[in-house]
Amino acid sequence: MEETEKPDLVFLELRQKLQTGLLFIRDIARDGADVEIESKQDSVLDIQTADRTYQVNLTAGVSLMETSCQKSPGSTEHGSHFRLRLRVDQPSEAPCSVIGQLQVKVTYSFFCQSCGSMVLQDRAFGRVLPLPNGNWNALVDDWCCHPDPFANRKLLPRDGDCLLGDTFILLARDSSCEQTLTREGNSSQQASAEKRSSKRVMVSCRSCSAVLGEELTAEVLKFYITEILVKPHEDGECDIAQLSLETKSNSVRQRFLEQTLASRLVELSSAQSIFRFSVQSPDGKAVILLWLLNTDTLVASFPDAAARGDSFISAGDVHPREHQSCQAVQAVKVLYVLCSDSKLKDVVDVWEKDISVHPLPLPQGSCEELQKLLMSSTSRLPAFLRCMNSYQVAYMRM
Repeated sequence: MEETEKPDLVFLELRQKLQTGLLFIRDIARDGADVEIESKQDSVLDIQTADRTYQVNLTAGVSLMETSCQKSPGSTEHGSHFRLRLRVDQPSEAPCSVIGQLQVKVTYSFFCQSCGSMVLQDRAFGRVLPLPNGNWNALVDDWCCHPDPFANRKLLPRDGDCLLGDTFILLARDSSCEQTLTREGNSSQQASAEKRSSKRVMVSCRSCSAVLGEELTAEVLKFYITEILVKPHEDGECDIAQLSLETKSNSVRQRFLEQTLASRLVELSSAQSIFRFSVQSPDGKAVILLWLLNTDTLVASFPDAAARGDSFISAGDVHPREHQSCQAVQAVKVLYVLCSDSKLKDVVDVWEKDISVHPLPLPQGSCEELQKLLMSSTSRLPAFLRCMNSYQVAYMRM
């Protein structure tokens, strides 16, 4: 795998349910003798080396157990790692995705995540209903003793309905869509009259041309949750101007994609005991295989000091020391395989034949963004944590 980023100087992984942690410090203090780890106050972890102090702000109710830090004998020439014991009063709750937030009789507005433009305004739903599991049609033979009654039939929303898929929502089109959305069919499919019925019509934001979903019929739209923002009107009108400013940077886009998908993985694993996922493009082609390992993780990391803007020098000390701080964040730990890797074709073939692997359809652009996001996460990990057997390791923040 091509690495585009250096491993972080300091990497911290905490497991809330197991009340354990792993700390890795790269290059500096290779023998671990000059490292002091302590918690001077609740939910704050101080890591002191010969020339730097790293402060990690933990979530409320999580703290280090005194005298619990032990240097691991498995330390490598690249750095040292330590085992920690934690005190966890209450594990942090995972945030809900938009799928878990939508409710009946609440007025929502829908915005393009790329530019912040409003695409649907003042939508209130009489029904908010989940669609069947992504593999439901493969199980129909176990439910029915007669021919499949659902063959060639789609489950579509009526006016006032909101149907929830695993990574998308289905809504009825209204007249306002003509001013905010554009549609674009696949020209190669349009050229063939025989394939017209299977033509895929993409729906884009009129302001920035970002693909938001698909047009399933003339009356039904499919929006992917990775492409839209949904805001309830609980406190009056949404601040559209501010929203537009907050959505335009690449880092905001990456953070939104990461948080949206991580939260959705947790919801699916909790509700349906699903832990293996096939991220697919709209045409059903597998792009990434994801194996969800841990959902109770807190992570914190410090890249090279030169890359950070929140450090300062404590000139008042006898020996000036650089201070850096960061906030530990909730994350999920995943194993993944890129389906484009020809060396892992056997792994991909096994997964594709396994009915317990859950499909997660995403726009092609989001599949590519997720691939880069996972590879970036892997490249920043210590070398000994980057892979497990044939799988790469990554963390997705919530």
